[in-house]
Amino acid sequence: MADLMSTQDRLTLIKQNLQEVLREDIIEDVFFKQNRPLKIYWGTATTGRPHCGYFVPMVKLAHFLRAGCTVKILLADIHGFLDNLKAPIELVKFRAEYYRFVIISTLKSLNVPIDRLVIVLGSSYQLSAEYTMDLFRLSSVVSEHDSKKAGSEVVKQVANPTLSGLIYPLMQTLDEQYLDVDVQFGGVDQRKIFALASEALPKINYKERAHMMNPMVPGLSGGKMSSSDPDSKIDLLDPPDVVEKKLKKAHCVPKEVEGNGILSFVEYVLLPVDGLKNDRKGRFVVERRKAEDREPLVYEDIATLKSDYEADTVTPQLLKPAITKALIELLKPIQAEYQASAEWQDIANKAYPPPEVKKKEKKPKNLGTRFPGAKAGVEAKPDGHVEGNSKDQVNLGTDAEGAMQNLDIQSQAPS
Repeated sequence: MADLMSTQDRLTLIKQNLQEVLREDIIEDVFFKQNRPLKIYWGTATTGRPHCGYFVPMVKLAHFLRAGCTVKILLADIHGFLDNLKAPIELVKFRAEYYRFVIISTLKSLNVPIDRLVIVLGSSYQLSAEYTMDLFRLSSVVSEHDSKKAGSEVVKQVANPTLSGLIYPLMQTLDEQYLDVDVQFGGVDQRKIFALASEALPKINYKERAHMMNPMVPGLSGGKMSSSDPDSKIDLLDPPDVVEKKLKKAHCVPKEVEGNGILSFVEYVLLPVDGLKNDRKGRFVVERRKAEDREPLVYEDIATLKSDYEADTVTPQLLKPAITKALIELLKPIQAEYQASAEWQDIANKAYPPPEVKKKEKKPKNLGTRFPGAKAGVEAKPDGHVEGNSKDQVNLGTDAEGAMQNLDIQSQAPS
């Protein structure tokens, strides 16, 4: 496919739907002067389970692959551990493997070649002596203030931050050199780390890289889509009934386009995915109500859909079922591959073990003050005898004959 595209067409596809590009001249130099495939890296910390928000970077990675780029995906296992222990060290290995399954399956489902895809585990080189020495060198030219500022939108912010949060941005900066790439790609929330990398790498005699950023798609509840907030995201393995239920509850204000996560998902995922899968301009179909008996609305650009939404031609009641149908279809091949792979299922259980169910502790019964011996401080045992300071006053023995004698039943029995 890339062989049939002109250089300009490949550049256009690479930049499609990006929010910002820093040092575009570096990218153009590779295409027009060096005349070789662009090398791009995208990193993801292997923490929570990947959700549908991951389709946003996956679509761009698919664009890069379609344009003939070499795409390196960094499974940042050590980063996940450093980010306030989001990934327990015991689970890091399994979570990285789980991410590998998800990423490959997702890209294959988007109908793009993966022969130029390279997946790298961070710990495979980040624990080397050379990398460690470069990390020390980098820490000598970056201030605590700059490192903290760089990670402010990415590293989890807590009241008493650890030093690991300062190391995180430095490692992400250094990864550009060790992965031998021309460009680092990520969300616009990474911009401060990208700026740090552009400034710091030349200080230790490494070249500056270009940076490409996609926008952050709002979650279903209106804010950032997050693995830690189950109401804000749809898991890639959620069954159809769960997908439908979550989308029904999704934040979708009528006639309001700004901050509308549902519309953003159409713009950055559903339209481009349909284009990739069918080798044409993407389409998004909105069915009318059955009572209206009219042709469905077909959209090939987001501007028209947004205009119709603002005009109330398309309402949340029409939009949500359309997205539900499209998303369920999008997830089908990924879920089918998961169901067919015992290895993937085993890794999923090891990476994200179900929480332990705590057994309720049995509380001792309060028998009340009327229970024989309660005031005297005695305790009844399973075999029938009692113990305590006043046991002689209430003890009836452990056999029937002894009990009858103690109760003086025989002397009271009628003759």
